[in-house]
Amino acid sequence: MAILRKVGEKLKNIAARNKKRVGRAISRKKAKETVVREEKRETLGIHETAVVQAKFSTPEPGRPVRRAMEDLPAGYHENKIVLQVRDPWWLHSYWELTSDAIDALRRRLGESFRGSRMALRVYDVSYIIFDGKNANSYFDIEVNPQATSWYIDTKGPGRSWCVELGFRLANGDFIAIIRSNTVHTPIDGPSWITDEEWMIPDDVFARLYGMGFGLGQSSPVGKAWQERLKRELYSGALSSGASPVKKHLQQKGFWMVVNTELVVYGATEPDAKLTVQGKPVALRADGTFTLRFALPDGRQVIPVEAVSADSSQRRSVTPIVSRETR
Repeated sequence: MAILRKVGEKLKNIAARNKKRVGRAISRKKAKETVVREEKRETLGIHETAVVQAKFSTPEPGRPVRRAMEDLPAGYHENKIVLQVRDPWWLHSYWELTSDAIDALRRRLGESFRGSRMALRVYDVSYIIFDGKNANSYFDIEVNPQATSWYIDTKGPGRSWCVELGFRLANGDFIAIIRSNTVHTPIDGPSWITDEEWMIPDDVFARLYGMGFGLGQSSPVGKAWQERLKRELYSGALSSGASPVKKHLQQKGFWMVVNTELVVYGATEPDAKLTVQGKPVALRADGTFTLRFALPDGRQVIPVEAVSADSSQRRSVTPIVSRETR
């Protein structure tokens, strides 16, 4: 029995030592895992801190900051306004107006300057040499005194424009300080100008349209073109017995005909009344017009006059064209 008790005590001691040994191993493992987690957390924290600092960093006081390029100045201390075209209807203007220029105007006007508003005056200067007083029309846009640029809706494609920046006084007078360059907005459709280099003579067009596509002289279209050519060749300046066309038709010999035409085109307000050589001319929806004239030898005077819808304004331009055939 004594031997059995000794063996049992020895086994208990061994079990107790193993339990302690296993407990120490588990504690070391947990401690190691804790250290690893702390190291990872510290590493992530350092990385996140570095990212945040890089994103929102500010230079140290007195330490120079390197730049890829120098900052643009806020202004050049120059009174200047520039006008540019955005599309057929819209313009864009930008400017610099110094405080010295405003102060000088304030001193010059005195009490009259009180209550004034900064404004852009937009002039329609189409087909004229603008001298500041002879614009076709104008309108004003009140702008913020702190503004340095503005988009302008002209509502008029195919026109020439000029802008002045200044102050509109309480009594309605406008005092300009600076004036822009002149720009021209394109029309909102195909150009009415025909490039004469690519014009097709009527007889060539007749052959292409009336006969080149199977519409010969016997067809209604081809026959109509032939009749039109005969009428035109025997009319006007070519109707005399000495006409080279008549000789050609009679003798079938070598011949040549040369004639000229004049194209007159322009634009005005769509609701205006237009006359050319005293005869009324219908305007297109955008106010443009195009006319073709026969141009015989000699001097041709073609007065063009436009009257506003309310008959309060009138503009006239008179092209004078001379032709000499040799």
